This record gives sequence, C-alpha cells and structure tokens, in this order.
Amino acid sequence: MEQSVSPPYGAPVDTEVAHDNNTTPTGKIWQVITASSVGTVIEWYDFYIFGSLATIIGPVLFGSKGKIEDTLLGALAVFGAGFVVRPFGAVFFGRIGDMIGRKYTFLLTLLIMGGATFVTGLIPSYDKIGLAAPAIVVVLRLLQGLALGGEYGGATTYVAEYSPDHKRGYYTSFIQITATAGLFLSVLVILATRKIVGEDAFKEWGWRLPFLLSGALIVASYYIRRKLAESPLFAKAKAEGKTSTNPLRESFVNPVNRRLVLIALFGATMGQGVVWYTGQFYAYSFMLSTLKMSIVDAAIVLCSALALATPFFVYFGSLSDRIGRKKIIMTGLLCGAIFTVPIFYGLKQYAGPLTEKTAAIPATVDAAGAAVAAVPAVMQSASPQMLPMILLTFCLVLFVTMAYGPIAAYLVELFPTKVRYTSLSLPYHIGNGVFGGFVPFIATSLTVWAATQPEGTFTKSYSIYMGLIYPVAIALICFFIGSIYMKDVRNVKLMDDNPSTS
Repeated sequence: MEQSVSPPYGAPVDTEVAHDNNTTPTGKIWQVITASSVGTVIEWYDFYIFGSLATIIGPVLFGSKGKIEDTLLGALAVFGAGFVVRPFGAVFFGRIGDMIGRKYTFLLTLLIMGGATFVTGLIPSYDKIGLAAPAIVVVLRLLQGLALGGEYGGATTYVAEYSPDHKRGYYTSFIQITATAGLFLSVLVILATRKIVGEDAFKEWGWRLPFLLSGALIVASYYIRRKLAESPLFAKAKAEGKTSTNPLRESFVNPVNRRLVLIALFGATMGQGVVWYTGQFYAYSFMLSTLKMSIVDAAIVLCSALALATPFFVYFGSLSDRIGRKKIIMTGLLCGAIFTVPIFYGLKQYAGPLTEKTAAIPATVDAAGAAVAAVPAVMQSASPQMLPMILLTFCLVLFVTMAYGPIAAYLVELFPTKVRYTSLSLPYHIGNGVFGGFVPFIATSLTVWAATQPEGTFTKSYSIYMGLIYPVAIALICFFIGSIYMKDVRNVKLMDDNPSTS
C-alpha cells in the first residue's frame, strides 16, 4: 500500500501554500525538468571533460618529459581538487538558495562553471609557463567544484517542489540522468574531435576544443534557464517571511536535522558516490590506462553501456515511488560491493593480449654528445571482445542506476523547504565529491603501489585490481549503516501541514 508520511525523526514539515504540487500540469513539470536538466548536463560535461582527458592533459600540465604514471596521477590529483571543494560549494550556494532563491543560484553556478571550463582550454602548457600551468588549472578546478556544489541541490529541489508526491521518484530521476549524460557527452565530444582533427593534432592542440565548446553550450543553457520562474513553494515562503535566516545553523546545528544529514551521508550518498565513479568513470580510466585499449574502443564500450543502462535511472526512480527508496539504494550498494571485482576481472580477460603499438627506443647520445633518454614501447590491446565488455560495463552502470536513481527523491523528502537546498547538498557532495570523486586517484595510487611490491606476492600478481579495495570497502560500510539507520519512507507530502496516511 502506498504511504504518505511526514519527514522522519520528527523533522518539521512544510507550511501549507496556495500552490499544490499534486495539481501541477504535466506540461509545466516537463518544462521545469527540461530547463533544469539541460543546464545540469552541461555542468557535468564541463566537470568531467577534464577527467576524460587526464591521460593527455597530464603531460601538458606536468611536462611532456615526465613519466606517464606520474603525469597521470598529477592530472587525476588536479581533477580531484574540484571534488574537494564541492561540499564548500554546497554550503555556500545552498545558503544562497535557501535565502534568496533556487533560480538565481543555479544561474550563477552555471556561469561560473562554464567560464572556468572555457578558460581551461586556453591555458599554456607546462613546457611554456612552468608550474604556473598546473597552478592556474587548480584554481579553475576549484571554481568548477564550487559551482557544481551548488548546482545539484538547486536543480533537484526545484524539480521536486513541482513534482506530485506520488511521482517524485519518477520525475526527479531525470535529474539523476544528467551526471551520466554529462559523462556520455564529454566522451562523445572528445571522440568526435579526435576523429576530425586527427590523433597527432588532438594531442598537440585539439584537446582544447571540447573545453572551448563549453562557452557556446553555457550561453544556450543560460538563455533557457533565465526564463524559469522561482519555485512557487519557495516564492510563497519568501513572500510570507518564512524563509530561513540562518540555513547553516538550522541544517547542521539543529540536532534533529544534523542527524538526518549524517544518515544521508554515511548511509546513502557515500556508498552511492563510490559505486557511481567506479562503475562509470574509473571503468573508463581502467580500460584506457590499464587495459591499454584505444580511446575509440574504450569509448564504444562505455557509451554503449551508458546508453543501455540510462533508462534504468527512470525505472528505479519510478519503482521507488511504489516500493520505497531504501530497498533499491541498498541493493545497488550491495551489488556494487559484491560484483565489482569479478566484473573488472572479466574486463581484463576480454580485453585481449597487449601488443607493441610502437617499439621501444633505447637510450642514445646525440651528435653533440648529450644523452637522449630511452623511450619505452607503447602497448595497446590487440583484439578486445567488445560485446562481452559492453555487457560487463552495463552491469556496473546498472548498479549505479539502482543506487543513484531514487536518491534525489530520498534526499528531498528528508528536509523541510526552508533548509532543503543546504541540507541535501552537503551530504550529497561529500559523498559524491570526496568519497566518490577520489575513486580514480586513490584506486590508481593503490594500483601503482601494488605494482612495486616484490614478485610472487599477491598484491604484485593482482596489482591492477588492488585499487578496487577502496570503493568496495566504502560501499559495504555504507550498506550496513544505511540498512540500520535509513527509514524507508516515500511520497512525503512536502506542502501539507498535516500529512495523512493511506
């Protein structure tokens, strides 16, 4: 039986307003979803374009003569810098969103994100300006992280406050698609640009084009979003003087709300974050850096899996309206913890043996008598079996859809309107930005460390899988915490004083 319940643990419910989200015209809801989603997709595209190009950007930022492993780790560390500040962006922009409004806040985050991405495409290389190159890009990544920290909470809250109570999981699941769509778009744009300009030109200057394209995308998205009206529920609360005067205090000092924030973080978003980044982003990095697949083959595998699995975001979001959010999220976390290592093992088996793409060049001495360093052979996967790899990657993304599809509705229903933007943004961005965002860096670091261990040891023999210890452990811990502390509520009546149970 469907249930309509008040927010758990005694959290206050929202005051009644003239706008009834249960009578919002379907056309209006889709207008809101479209405008919110388009901008959010572009922000995720901007954020992930850097990580998708880490193997190429590494030498640009840290010198073309550096070791490949070191420049890759350096690029991933710069990529991770954007994740570290996402919680700060959540707090900063969440406060603005709860005090001034949802619409203007995510217009601001859109412009900051787009501007930082566009400028990244103009940065000179390390070989030309030295340490200034990575330093400037770190600043730009920090700005991107701050902007993204404010984007998700705004878009999710905005859509949720228009959605009918009994279909909130369904409608908010379209916002959940945006992160995967942004990654998908970034990979497709990179692939198309690489094909158009050629391999050598892409490595030299063509990699900048996907960053510069962001400028045009942001202008288009800004034009769409600026036509939106403020969320009726927030506008009503603001007109009546019922908005929060101190969202940070009410979100994180109030013991009832603080407990909800901690449960959301350690019982849901922490595990969901590592499952997301392992199943999509690290899987792609693993295919490129470890399995040595060509960027075309790796992109085909990932994009095919994403295209096949994306409808399941909506399916599981809709299913959560009927059976609850908790069951689906916990199942996704458990599947991620149990099956990730076997799936990555399968990817390795189906990637095929490595062959030399270019032969090694031994160290020599040039005509002037100066030493010329040796150049190692470039290895590449010879004959990957694409269909099995697509199916395995699809399974990884399917776990993502289970953990991620219903989570927007779950977070929205935890908190009252006056602090909803701030309260849901922080646990989401710590879980995804810190725990999830550092999956590529931590996993790659563990893999590099394991490869240096003595021959014959377990860690050396299975070094390429050692990086998976981190996401598997986090997902498992989150599963146990969530199973104990999460309440399986759904269809909370956000806009009623006296929610009824049916």
